[in-house]
Amino acid sequence: MEGFQLIEPNELYNMLQRGLNYSSLSDTNFLLLVDARKKHEYNESHVVTAKKVPKSENGLFMIPYDAELECKQNIVVYDSNTKDLVGATPALECAKLFWDMGSRHEIKILKGGYEEFSALYPFLRTQKILFTPRELDDIKPYPVEVIQGLLYMGDWRQGNAPYIQKDLKIRAHINCCVEEETFFPDPCPQLLQLQVEDDNDADLFSHFKPVCDFIDKYFEEQFAVLVFDGNGISRAATTVIAFVMYHYNWTLAEAYDHVLKCSPKMRPNRGFIAQLSQWEEHVLGEKKTDISDPNY
Repeated sequence: MEGFQLIEPNELYNMLQRGLNYSSLSDTNFLLLVDARKKHEYNESHVVTAKKVPKSENGLFMIPYDAELECKQNIVVYDSNTKDLVGATPALECAKLFWDMGSRHEIKILKGGYEEFSALYPFLRTQKILFTPRELDDIKPYPVEVIQGLLYMGDWRQGNAPYIQKDLKIRAHINCCVEEETFFPDPCPQLLQLQVEDDNDADLFSHFKPVCDFIDKYFEEQFAVLVFDGNGISRAATTVIAFVMYHYNWTLAEAYDHVLKCSPKMRPNRGFIAQLSQWEEHVLGEKKTDISDPNY
């Protein structure tokens, strides 16, 4: 359907985690998240930073006064449980209004609505309606979700914050930092500590097979694993891309695009890209991705 896009719950989850030094939620043009449910449902709880869509006296949706639709990079609408783009639901009705009134980008509709999202990410529910710019700046992002409920990628702070391990039900870590782990004791079976420098000559390739074996062991029990480095940009991203290639039997290009969609800030260094190209040959029997492409 033109103008609309159905997104999975983990896509909204990852969108809410964008940012490096500060949350992207403090950028007024980054995201407009709107709740199309009834007022009492919104007041009871809603997704963090979501705005209630107002209605006219005759019950029709209206544009929020500060929406500035033409400036928003992402507009996400949800209701209770819309699952597709067929029929007439509050989310679709609201999305149509936003599209007709001047959004420059497709309106994203949350698949499964609030019911599915809040069941998967109960820690992102709130009753708070207004956030000051300072409060938005102070929001600490969670690790991005690469494989739903199973594989996460983040930075050193996220790897050592107890509330994150609790909320995401993290059962094991792969620490790609030179800095030692503080959450799990070393040595222990829940920790694989690589301790690799982030430079072009550093060796991650020799760790790819042990990493895959380690994650596989926890996946068999449906336990979540967090991979992290200093900033969650290079070493952790390389390690996660290597596992995704192995897990799905994907090319480097396919795995890279998937992880980049989850975390647009990720950027493995050139030495790590060359090692991933070697890993592609190991996994698939041949090199299929042209790493001279400037996108890598």
